[in-house]
Amino acid sequence: MDSTSSFQFTSYMEESTNRLWGQHFIVPAPIVTAISELGEDKRVVCNINGQVEYQCALISKGEGVYIILVNKARMKQLKLKIGDQVQISVHKDASEYGLPVPEEFVAVMEQDPDAKAYWEQLTPGKQRTLLYIIAQPKSSELKIIRALAIAGHLKANAGKINFRGLNDDLKA
Repeated sequence: MDSTSSFQFTSYMEESTNRLWGQHFIVPAPIVTAISELGEDKRVVCNINGQVEYQCALISKGEGVYIILVNKARMKQLKLKIGDQVQISVHKDASEYGLPVPEEFVAVMEQDPDAKAYWEQLTPGKQRTLLYIIAQPKSSELKIIRALAIAGHLKANAGKINFRGLNDDLKA
């Protein structure tokens, strides 16, 4: 079994009983085990009903149960409701960060070696959070503005992230 192996299964959309998980489906234990054997992290690329593919993580719900979250926008796009059966295909995410990297961010990092050095010291989770922040706007101009703000924030704080301060930087 290698990192290009794909695993298919059927599951059902569920609603979380707490406020953390929202809509999700349970991943069968044998598939979690197979993905885990491919590497320590549990980042995967998930395809739902052969229609929507996205990068995500297997999230522990406790007691050996793992789930994959499905946000409201994807639920609407797929016309899914709680209780619907879904066909799932997952494979190990072999990308560098576990999310798409906006080209605007790449350009900013190439031009600012100090910011890039701080970036490379961040945990993978913080890197993904920042990539998500940069990628949200549709406008390339706004992506550049966000990438520059994040680069400046990293340098001003010696690689530490103060999310409240970063939020202020992004609004400025």
